[in-house]
This record gives sequence, structure tokens and C-alpha cells, in this order.
Amino acid sequence: MSSTQTHSESITERPDMPGFTLERTAKRMKQFFQQTLAGAGTEITIDQWVVLQTLNQQNGLSQLEIARATFKDPPTITRIIDLLCQKGLTERVTDPSDRRRFRIQLTDGGYQKIDEVLPIIHRARRKAWCNLENQQIDQLMDMLNTVFNNLSSEDTK
Repeated sequence: MSSTQTHSESITERPDMPGFTLERTAKRMKQFFQQTLAGAGTEITIDQWVVLQTLNQQNGLSQLEIARATFKDPPTITRIIDLLCQKGLTERVTDPSDRRRFRIQLTDGGYQKIDEVLPIIHRARRKAWCNLENQQIDQLMDMLNTVFNNLSSEDTK
């Protein structure tokens, strides 16, 4: 890289763009986790798992709050919650502060499903992250969070 060439210019000229590698890896991880859940007979999808896990961390969120927390669009979240309600894993409860809105809560069945699926997810994560040291995973998380924050800032240049 010449002294006049900036880091951002050099990264755009790389034939192995990091964005492609990131997208390819994210898609492969989603496929792998989906196949793992299906193979274990959990009867939930990875997207349903993400919503269950979000509610397990903070039960009683609105559909919009779930959409924001999971980076999914509201219509997709509505469909996922509909399916989770049909399966008896979540329920819509009227929001006491605004009767036009609902809060989504885990049912006893939802908590049982989390207890059933969590060990499967942990095994899949171990496979995905094997051959990486904790320090490498921490570095990767820091780098990905930096990219995320770069793209989230309001003063994109």
C-alpha cells in the first residue's frame, strides 16, 4: 500500500472481499444450525429459536421490540410468533399500559423447549467454533462489532 493510498481504498480492491466471506459464513452457520435442529427433531426453526432465546432473556417484549432485538422485519416476526403460539411455546398477552398492544410471553412449554434445545445449540456452537481459541473468538467479535457500529453510525461517510 502506498503512502497516499488509504486503508479503505485498499480493502475495496481485494479480490476476496471480507463482506462476501462474512455473508457466506453467516448463511452456512444458519444452514448448519437449522439442519442440526431438524436432525434432533426439535420441531422448531433457527429463526423460531432466536425469538425463544430473546424472550428467555427478556420475557414480555412487544413484537416490535422482538423485531428490533433480532434484526428481523416486523411481518417476519409476526409469522414466527404466530407459529410459536400455535405450538404452545409463546402467548400474546394484552399490554396493561396499552390495550391495543400485546406482549409476547413464553409459556411453560416454551421454557421446556428452551431446556430441550439449549444443549443441542451448545453442541452445534462447539462444532462451529472448534479450532479457535477464546482469544480469537473475542477478536472476531470485536471486529464484527466494529463493522456493525461503523455501519450503524449516523454520520456514514
